[in-house]
Formats: sequence, C-alpha cells, structure tokens
Amino acid sequence: MSTSKTGGQLVVDMLTSLGVEYVFGVVGGQTLAITDAIIDTPGIQLVHTRHENAAAVMMDAYGRLTGKPAACIATTGPGATNLLTGVGGAYRDSSPGYVLTCNNNGENIHKDDAQNADHVELFKPLVKYSRLVAHASSIKQAMEEAHVNAVTGNPGPVHLDFARDTIEGLITDPPTVPAVHPSRAWVSERPSANPAALARVAERLARAERPVIWLGNGGNRARASEDVLALADALAIPVVTTFNGIGSVPTTHPLVFGAVTRMGTALAGDVLDDADLVLALGNSLNAVSTTRWRRALPEVIQVDVEPAMIGRYYSEITQGVVSDLGSFARDLATAATGYAAAAREGRAGWIASLAKARDAWWQGTEVADAAAEGPLSPADIVRTLREVAPEETVLIPDAGNPGVWSFLWEIQRPGSYIKPVGFGNMGFALPSAIAASLIDPARPVLALIGDGSLGMSLGEIETLARTGGNVCVVVLNDSSYGNIRQEQELHFDGRTTGVDFGTVDFGMAARAMGVDGEVVTDLSTLRRRVAEAFAAGTPVVLDVPIDRDVNAWTFPSFTARKR
Repeated sequence: MSTSKTGGQLVVDMLTSLGVEYVFGVVGGQTLAITDAIIDTPGIQLVHTRHENAAAVMMDAYGRLTGKPAACIATTGPGATNLLTGVGGAYRDSSPGYVLTCNNNGENIHKDDAQNADHVELFKPLVKYSRLVAHASSIKQAMEEAHVNAVTGNPGPVHLDFARDTIEGLITDPPTVPAVHPSRAWVSERPSANPAALARVAERLARAERPVIWLGNGGNRARASEDVLALADALAIPVVTTFNGIGSVPTTHPLVFGAVTRMGTALAGDVLDDADLVLALGNSLNAVSTTRWRRALPEVIQVDVEPAMIGRYYSEITQGVVSDLGSFARDLATAATGYAAAAREGRAGWIASLAKARDAWWQGTEVADAAAEGPLSPADIVRTLREVAPEETVLIPDAGNPGVWSFLWEIQRPGSYIKPVGFGNMGFALPSAIAASLIDPARPVLALIGDGSLGMSLGEIETLARTGGNVCVVVLNDSSYGNIRQEQELHFDGRTTGVDFGTVDFGMAARAMGVDGEVVTDLSTLRRRVAEAFAAGTPVVLDVPIDRDVNAWTFPSFTARKR
C-alpha cells in the first residue's frame, strides 16, 4: 500500500532518481514544500546563496564541469526573474540544468496575487523547455520530459514552474519512483556519422593541403579531447578553438594553436587564414567566432549532434554531418588510414612553420620582470598565475577582460576551464568557483574576476566562506568596467562615461565576510600567496591593482596580422 507524500517530496524524489545532487537557490514561501523535503532525502543537498543569479550560475557551472544537471530554485516573481541572467548563460553555452520556480496557488496564477508573474513566458526564450505543472498527477511525467530535453542533443537548461498547491498538497497514491531512473542510461548517447557521409569527408580531406580543425563548445560538451587530438595527430591537422571552445583541448598539445574569435590570438587567426578546408567540429560559426560573419572561410565541413545547427551560417560552402564529435573523429581517423602517412609527410613543413610561429607568440607574452610592482600588467598576472598554480587547477575567468587575458593561460588538462561566452553574463566566476569546489573540494580552483563583476556577486564571498574549498579568487582591479572603458578610449577619442568606480579594498571586504583576503601589489607576493593558498586548501581573495593602460583591445598578441 502506498504512503501519501506531498508534491514537493515527489519533486525531490524525482530529482534524486534523475541523478541531481545539488539544488542551489534562495528559499521563499512558495519553495518550502520542496526545500523542506530535501532535508530528509539522502543524496541531495540544498546550497543557499545570497542572490538567485548566483544559484543559476552555480547550476550552469556544475553542468559544464560534470555534464550532469544540477538544479536551481526560486520563489515567484522577483525570485524567478533574478534567475534569468544565469539561466541565459547556461542556455547560450549549452549547459544542462533544472530551473525550478514555485508559483502561487493554481487558481490564482495570472491573477493579482502577491509577486505574480508569468514564469513560463519569462523563461521560454532562455531554456530548451518550459512548462507549468499545475496538478500533482503531472509532476513525474513533466520531470521525465524535462530531463530528456535537458540532456539529449545539444544540452541546456529546462524550466518547470510548480503551482504552490501542487507541491504543498498530499498525494494519496503517489507514483513509484525508481532509485535510478532508467532514462539516465540512454539520454547521454549520441549519434554516429552514417558511412556515406564519413566516406565523403574522408575523400575531401585527402585532397586538402592545409585542413584545420576549428573546435567549438561542442568539444567541451562531448568531452572529445582525446579523440579529436588523435585525429589531428593521425593526419597532421592543426587545431584551433572558438572562444567558447577553450578548454576542450590542452593548449600544450603540439597541434593546438589557440582560440579564434573577435578578440582572439593573432596566432590562431593566422592558422585559420591559411586553411583550404575547415573541419568545424561542434562549432556553430556564431558571431563571436566569425567577427559577426565577416570572416572569410574556405570550404567547411560542419559536424554537430544538432542537425539544425549545421549550415545555419556559411550554408553555401558547408557540408554537414550529424554526429557525436568523439565517434566522428575516431571513425574518420580509421577511414583515412590509407593516406594518413602521406598526409603527415605533405603537411610536415607547414606544421613546422606553425610551431615556430607559436613559439614566437608565447615568447612575446613572457613576463619581463618577475619582481614587478604594481599596478601590474594583467598579462604578467596571468602568466605568473599559470607558473604557480597546480597543473590540475580549474581556471574560471569572468566575462570581459579576464576572459580575454586568459588566452595567456596554458591549459594542461581538458575540462579545466569554463567561462561565460554566449550570454557574456558578468558575475559568473565566483559562484562557478563555489560550484567547482563542491564537485571536488580538494581540486584547486582559480577564479579570475574583474572588480566590476565581483561588485555584482560580492555577497557570494559569504557563500564561499560557508562552503569552503580550495578556491583562490584573483581580482583584476582597475576600479572600472575595464573592457568597456578601453573600448570607449579606443573608439570615442578617449572620452569615457559610466565606467569608473571609487577605490575598493576587496581583501578587506572578503575578511569581513569570513574569507582570508588582502591587496597584492607585486608579482613576487602574488606568486607566494597563490602557492600558499593552494597548499592550505582554504579560500582566499587576492585583490590585485592592474595597469589601466594595458589595453586588451590593442595588446599585440591579440591583434590580427594585417594581410
């Protein structure tokens, strides 16, 4: 005989059945039937934040780093709308997650009740699936459908809006919920290329003299680093990434040449400009990658798990293949075995010249003075951080200049780098670092964040104090929205508006919220303090004043070569 339970308990049972370990959020009156049920449910944990946006970002970061969905939760009206920015970041960067909003009683939704808002319409443009759950009998099916949408194909967030009486009311005969839902066994499966398409690509690749793999965010989502690099090695094909594809392959691999984007590395842009064939793997060819589609490309072979992404741009020069990137790379390497040796021999001189250019590029960014005192160049800061941070460190740059300066960070392991790209949402790095430390409390996490972004997420330092973890937050502090200030200076005759702040001591602010922090004004101290922080394994905030005259928009290593 079934034991009655609330709708909220059924929601939590389904979350655990579907593999959700964390719910991030800010509780409110409407959420309590769900959050209270978490208390007594093994295997799932509520992590409360100071702002709902941070909860959505933590859901996003968890999805990026694990490939599995976590959940974020908020109450009706302003609680729900505060989630939107972080949810948009997850959607635009293809990160799976459950967005749970809790509405008023079903009979009062769309009426003038307290904090009334149409959550489904609000979230619909920024999620893969959005639905009101207004009856307890629909909870299980709605969550199963949401799960399939979140994880299959191109992953992303899904939204369920629960009526308050739906989750607070008792269900006298609740459905059986398996401990491990069967859908978890198949939703991560991806299609392989059909043999005809594979043969067509192999034939075209055999004729190419200078093919280039342009790897996008799909490389991160597919966790295809090993297979893509094996293909590159087999056929001597250089690899560049999109801005969103950074982290999908180690930049220390001899065939990886950096990121191509609107503000990318000059080296990677030159590699792509040399190509006579582009293998766009998990690469949507979006505006950020192609300088708003002004970049001229040769013939493109575009591979994606989502058919609708193929040929969306550059359609007339594109051949498409619907496939998982890993299986495509493995199968193509096998199909090309007959000419692999000849391909490597024919491309050896080109690859050698590219390797020489890469060495020169890195030499051009070396730290001139290891004992330099502030204000410091952000380029020197990033190179110094890479010297001292452990190999396995997860780097999380925030939006704006920190993401651009992270081109100078050598990625030594795939899956050790995340940042907001498609939505470019500020306030990303600190909440994401907290999520990363929850996944693996011992793993070093370095959040590279501007003072503008930290100002938007400052309250989450208290969340970091509660959760702990091996987290080092480095603040690139120029007392401004630096990326926009520099763009104004470059394009508006040096005139600026709306970008400058007063001086803030973020080290002191961190200490006030329970995290060790200080201002660091020289590279020697920075090197020492970061090493000490990671050795101790406890959070620290290092506020580093930076040279406002070092402009990311004109930094020589990021400026495209004039042809």
